[in-house]
Amino acid sequence: MNMNRTLLAALLASGAPFAFAQEPDTDANASGTEPGLEEMVVTGQRSQVELLQEYSGGQVARGGRAGLLGNLDFLDAPFSGTAYTASLAAAQQAESVGDVLQNDPVVRVAKGFGNFQEVYILRGFPVYSDDITLNGVYGILPRQFVAAELVERVEVFRGANAFLNGAAPGGSGTGGTVNLVPKRAPGEGIAKLTAGYESDAQYQTALDVGQRFGENDAWGIRVNAVRRDGEAAIENQERELTVFSLGTDYAGERFRFSADFGYQDNHVDQPLPQVTPLGDIPAVPESNRNFGQPWTYSDEKQSFGVVRGEYDVTDAVKVWLAGGARSGEEANLLANPKSDADGNLSSSRFDNTREDDVTSLDGGVELTFNTGSINQTVVFSASSVDLESKNAFAFYLTPFTSDLYDPVVVTPPQTDIFPGGDLNDPLLTEKTKNESLALAYTAGLLDDRLLATVGLRHQNIKTNTFDYNDGSELSGYDASKVTPALGLVWKSSDNLSFYGNYAESLQPGSVVPAISGGVVIDNAGEVIDPLTGEQVELGVKYDAGTFATTVSAFTLERANTIVVDQRVEPSGRQENKGIEVSVFGEPSEGVRLIGGATYLQSELARTEGGVNQGNSPIGVPELQANFNIEWDVWAARGLTLEARVVYTDSQYANEENTVELDSWQRFDLGARYATELNNTPVTLRARLDNVFDEHYWASTGGFPGANYLIMGNPRTLSLSASIDF
Repeated sequence: MNMNRTLLAALLASGAPFAFAQEPDTDANASGTEPGLEEMVVTGQRSQVELLQEYSGGQVARGGRAGLLGNLDFLDAPFSGTAYTASLAAAQQAESVGDVLQNDPVVRVAKGFGNFQEVYILRGFPVYSDDITLNGVYGILPRQFVAAELVERVEVFRGANAFLNGAAPGGSGTGGTVNLVPKRAPGEGIAKLTAGYESDAQYQTALDVGQRFGENDAWGIRVNAVRRDGEAAIENQERELTVFSLGTDYAGERFRFSADFGYQDNHVDQPLPQVTPLGDIPAVPESNRNFGQPWTYSDEKQSFGVVRGEYDVTDAVKVWLAGGARSGEEANLLANPKSDADGNLSSSRFDNTREDDVTSLDGGVELTFNTGSINQTVVFSASSVDLESKNAFAFYLTPFTSDLYDPVVVTPPQTDIFPGGDLNDPLLTEKTKNESLALAYTAGLLDDRLLATVGLRHQNIKTNTFDYNDGSELSGYDASKVTPALGLVWKSSDNLSFYGNYAESLQPGSVVPAISGGVVIDNAGEVIDPLTGEQVELGVKYDAGTFATTVSAFTLERANTIVVDQRVEPSGRQENKGIEVSVFGEPSEGVRLIGGATYLQSELARTEGGVNQGNSPIGVPELQANFNIEWDVWAARGLTLEARVVYTDSQYANEENTVELDSWQRFDLGARYATELNNTPVTLRARLDNVFDEHYWASTGGFPGANYLIMGNPRTLSLSASIDF
């Protein structure tokens, strides 16, 4: 707290801003990028629906969503973030949101505990894929994996955000969050068919059709359909993915509206499992080696939708309302092993099924007025998220053995079962309701050179858990919390701003799992109390017109949990202090950059009985860096080359800090060629990820108290051809 108060005092003394913005790159199409949005963009005012323009080069936007404040230009925001575009995702042949986030120097992509859910690590804390938002609405995205073809923007928000967005329903999001914006019909329309191949034998087809119509092209409709099938670069791992989305929008003078509906069926056979180390870290097997059992699988079917609209009642009063829903089914048959230092594996079979029904609402009113020379904005917002989850599992107590380097196929165990409900008819096991009211006030002084935002959000979190076998109530809480925030932006010039913020995080208490690391947890079903944290951040943003950079320093802490004697218990706090540098844009015609680095010091503080006091948490590297460059080859019109390097420092794999993963680096290369065949635009793409086929453990942890290992992907070749018709 003393450090926080010192930094906050410095913040108040210096002033600061939150920002994203600039004129669009009119030559983006000539450089081979996908056509960007032309109709639904906004400059100079914040909107809940309209998007900000693309920055020079078309790989990122000028800004993104800052919760109830709407879409803000990066130079006007007292927070840090980057909004990646669909153009970048298409150019890199990204398959998932995680692939897009590989470009962000603050984010590392891991996997969920026990399943194959994408988990995003921001500022040393996990963000689960079901805790990111779709068009600003929580809880309605597919839980395990989100196909990149669904989204127009992938917006990364860095730092505590309980005031701006409300508490994430899944209990993560301390270090930041991600918002996805569904695809919109561009002004010039789009009709694209793509066929692709990924080593070793996975094939893809994708259809993307959109058109604007009506008076002033106010109406738009966009349809996307994707099918992937076959064996991926990891041996014997096969994926079937079916995706369909339908989006429509209206961009009127006073009324703006979007409605998006999607379906995703994601099935993986023999997925590469996580490995929990028993002591020292085993040597990494060959990068394409699959040590999973052939009878394991993961299956997820999700239907979801979101509607958002805003209306300018007068020039000074705006109202908005958004709502979303998701209905999902999951089934998994898993056998995630433990390994000793020599690679001897011990695994247990674990089956589970899950059914979710979620509804989410968000609404508000914004009032703008002037008092003398002060421009003022008041925002009042209300939101709610309701989740009902049905779960069942079967844990087979007798383990079986295999080898990390020479896997042994075994018959699926059938006896010695520790059951939790009926896999074919799971009962209600969790019910969560998050409700909140928020008030924000922003004052613009000195011709809006100084922007000051203050706000409060009152949140009520109610969670109940129920017995897997008979449905009786096990545990629950009904608690309220007020989370304040303060943000300052000082624009010393039109292209330089200093910013600072004080914000808090709030995560609903997580439900203790029945199994953790292959061990039965004694207090399974209990609800850990809500976890709170504080953040102070100072930074500077510079916009050179064709490229921009952000530098920030922050301190962020949150209550921690650990596993002790087969119980999940709270224990002290995790304190992270760091410096982040990011850069993006097109500093020279035909040369585009995305990159940066994060330096992070993290420690466990105020632990119960001083256990591991001062040690580093599991899975938090001290240094991580990314650098991506694209070059339009001047001597070969239409040809673009790309190179990316990713570096991650060593990470501790236990809280005693006696075992750690080696640092790793990966190089990726890409090329695309845009041409015409019979006056029809055609784009050919080739990409080679992990060029040198590095073998590495990419991450450890990803779930509180766990230290499982995730292996990095092998060398992977991706080829695709798109035709505009």
